[in-house]
Parts: sequence; structure tokens; C-alpha cells
Amino acid sequence: MKNNRLAHLWLIVLFCGNLHAQTFTSSNLPIIVINTNGKAILDEPKITADMGIINNAPGVQNKLTDPFSDYVGKIGIEFRGSTSQSFPKKPYGIETRDAIGNGIDAALLGLPPKDDWVLFAPYNDKSLMRDALAYHLGRSMGRYASRAKFFELVINGQYEGIYILLEKIKRDKSRVDIAKLDPTEISGDDLTGGYIVKIDKSTGSGGDGWSSSIPPTNRNGSQTIFFLYDYPKSTDIVPQQKAYIKNYMDSFESALKGTSFKDPVNGYAKYIDVDSFIDFLIMNEVSKNADGYRLSTYLYKKKDSDGGKIYMGPIWDFNLGFGNVDYCTQGNPEGFVYKFNEVCGGDYWLIPFWWDRLLQDPSFQIKLGYRWQTLRAGPLKTTTVLNYIDSVSTVLNVESQQRNFQRWPVLGEYVWPNYFVGATFQSEVNWLKDWVSQRLAWLDLNMPLYVTGVETFQTSVVYPNPNQGTLAVDITTKEEGIAQLEIINSVGGAVRQRSFVIISGKNNLNLDLSDLSKGIYFCRITLNGLTQTHRFVISP
Repeated sequence: MKNNRLAHLWLIVLFCGNLHAQTFTSSNLPIIVINTNGKAILDEPKITADMGIINNAPGVQNKLTDPFSDYVGKIGIEFRGSTSQSFPKKPYGIETRDAIGNGIDAALLGLPPKDDWVLFAPYNDKSLMRDALAYHLGRSMGRYASRAKFFELVINGQYEGIYILLEKIKRDKSRVDIAKLDPTEISGDDLTGGYIVKIDKSTGSGGDGWSSSIPPTNRNGSQTIFFLYDYPKSTDIVPQQKAYIKNYMDSFESALKGTSFKDPVNGYAKYIDVDSFIDFLIMNEVSKNADGYRLSTYLYKKKDSDGGKIYMGPIWDFNLGFGNVDYCTQGNPEGFVYKFNEVCGGDYWLIPFWWDRLLQDPSFQIKLGYRWQTLRAGPLKTTTVLNYIDSVSTVLNVESQQRNFQRWPVLGEYVWPNYFVGATFQSEVNWLKDWVSQRLAWLDLNMPLYVTGVETFQTSVVYPNPNQGTLAVDITTKEEGIAQLEIINSVGGAVRQRSFVIISGKNNLNLDLSDLSKGIYFCRITLNGLTQTHRFVISP
């Protein structure tokens, strides 16, 4: 308690006579207070500062005069990010430290303890929640994604607005759960993992890594894909480890590029965890993340004794997702992001050839279609996603978003690269909700379809799509039988069931669905033990 009281002395001094601080006295969010003791924050290295966190019990207002209840102690702090550093509202990286400057693990705002953290600054994202939304969806899909906590920040007595505390992507049991890789581990199973590699700008990464031998598709110049060492750090990784991870990635890319890439034993599936690639694709497509696949793109590899494959993720950096860009892929809710190179082949940072190639494999498409259908009935159900957006908006709308936009008056103004510019926080939130609804509906129509059964009857077609309540179904088969037709709504409930006698050849069936409300539906057709499923839309 003595240290806590002493720490408040500099807090009180800093606030005396400070106009911005005088208007900020309490918050429904946690408050983080930092004092750099007169030193300027740099891009690097980190400078030593003091930090205290006020985080009272749920439902209890946090006041600047309250004791630091969550953390009080030393930190190292620096600016972080690349483009985001150019904005007036700066993002920071911090390291919790002991009194002599060594990093120490700390459980900030109830998150699992670690020494490296990100103070993320939503600025050009005026909904303030795109990153938090993406990480929430990633976790709801069963993948690790950075846990996020909103708070209000004060630095040297200056109110700085709403920030988000994020777990930095690190090797750790509670983050990226892979084996520790020491410099002495240079042979056998020890050498095979774990590694974290990223595709990104070299800013903040030391620039050490290697270029892929396979160029990106649709490039308009000599662009290459560059892989950066993330763990072990470029300063720690030894030559044997560099050679191993490069050779493994080369083997994966060669297998994927090769003529036998679909082979389940010796093709690309030998090297990667396919399910993680599918979930990574889904999250980048749901958000239509303009940086997806080509920047802030992480992957990691486990030891051979732990499966030994490459996993995509964790997902990272979504402030330009969910319709927030006015260039290249644009902010409209249509179109696939993995086709970025087709519309922006002159960009310096392009997407690896992987995704186009993977989608040429029917097995990958089937797995993607099944996963999409499963997620849409669960964590990616439209109402579920919109409810999360509303819950965040409700918390921020209590008082903090008003202060944030007084400090950073960007509402109603274009901030690169906004596609939509709303005059109020609520208009930004409403637009985000509408965009998400439209995006999910577009993906329902354009994601690969999931077809059950190893074999299927010859063909089935549903049309028109969209329709206005009258659905035609054509079934072509060589065998007679009884076809069971089910119309299933977007949450998995059967709303219509019919049986039809099917003869050899082409069968034309018609269903009156005019009593059903507009929306996304599935037509599931079962004939002689085999099934095909089609998505369709009933429009107004």
C-alpha cells in the first residue's frame, strides 16, 4: 500500500493544472495511467516508465483518485506499429518490468500473465471495435486469438482516449502453445519446433528472414513473399534453425505447387494443419480484411513429436477489415479477399499463391464448405455477431466514446482509408452491423457448398437464386427412387419437408415457399442414401 500511495503522488502532480485531465475524472472502463518521468517515448528502444491500473469490481466506477488496484510498477514503453504510428493517436508496446529493469510476467486486467503487451489505439476505425470483434470471433471458433480489454489511457497527465489492451503474439502456454526452442536445440526432434513465422513489413521485425522461391500470382512486377523470423527472434535464432524452417516451408510450397498437390499423403496436407488454414481463410473473408494473407500474417510449426505441421495464425490486425478501406478490394461487402492480387497486382505486398491453389482441391473445398455451414449455425450466426457488436457499443456508449472523440475529433471526417464516414459513433456502429449482415449473406452464396456422401447422384440444381418464393429443383439420375427434399433455415431448422418419386433421367420439381420470410436457406436433397445440399436466397 505504501508503494501504491507513492505512485499516486506523481499522478496528482501530473493532473494539477492539466485541462484535459480535469475533464476526465472517472470511467466505467478500467483506467491505465503512465508517467514517463520527463522522457520522450521513442519508436525504439523502450524507455522506462511507471504504470498504474485502476480496475475496480464490475459495476463499480473507476475514479482517478482510487488506488491502483490491478498493477502498479515499472514498464518499458515504445511506439509500435507501422502505418499506425503516423496517426496522432499513437499505439504503444509495453513490457512489465521489475525495479531493475528486467521483464516480469504480470496479469493485466485479468488476462493470463506475460511481460509483453500492446496498447492498441483505434483511430481510423471509428467503431473502435473492429480488432476486438475479429479476435472475439476467432476465439469463438475455437482458435487462439489475442484477448482484448477496453480501457482509457492517461500519459503524463494527458487524457489519450479509448485504447485496447491486447496480448502480443508470443510463444506461451496461454498464447501460442508451442515448445520452447533454445539456441542449443539444433538436431533431432528438438530442431523441428516450435517456430513462429510471419509475412509482414519488416518494420519492427529486424527484417531478417527469407524470400519464397515461388512468386505471388498476378504480380505486376518482381514482388516476392518474404517470411520474417518471429520466434525465435532474429537475434536469437541460430543457422541450423534458420535452415530447418526455411527448408520445411520450401517443401510445403513445392508440394502445393506440384502436380500431385491434392495427394492426401504426399501433397500439401503432409505439411500443414488443413483445418487451421480453413479457419484462417474464413476469418479473413468474414472481415474482408484488406491486409489479410499478406501482412500481419502469422503461422507456427510444432515439433514432429507434437504432429510437426504448420498452423495458420494467430489472426492479427483487423482495423482495415469489416469494410474500412477505400482501395483495392474496397469496402463493399462483396468479393473475396484472397483474390487481392487480381485487383491490386501492383501493390508491394501481395498474397502468397497458397489460397488460390488450395481452393483448386475439391477436398479442401468440401472441408471449407462444411466448416462454413457449421460456423454459420453457431458462432458466425448473424444475430450472434450483431449481439456482440451491440454489447461493445453499449459499454462504450456509457461515456467513454464521447470523451475519446472529443480528444480525437474524427467523426464526420475522412481518415485514411475510410470507405464510410459517419457523423456519429452510433452511425459507425450501425453501418458496421449492416455491413456484417450483408457480408455474411454474400459469403453464404459464394462459399463452396458442402456435399455429403462419397458419391452423389448425377446432378441437382436449384433455381432461380435468389427467388421470390418459388423454387425449382432439377434432379438428374440414372436410378429411380424417392427423393426427400428438406428446406432448412439459416440456423439449421427444417421448415419444409417433401417427398417426390424420381424416375431415371431428368426430373423437374417445384416448391411454393411464398410463406417463408426472406433470408438464407438450404435445400437438402437425399436420394438412395446420397445427399446434395444447395444454398439459396428468398428475396423480397
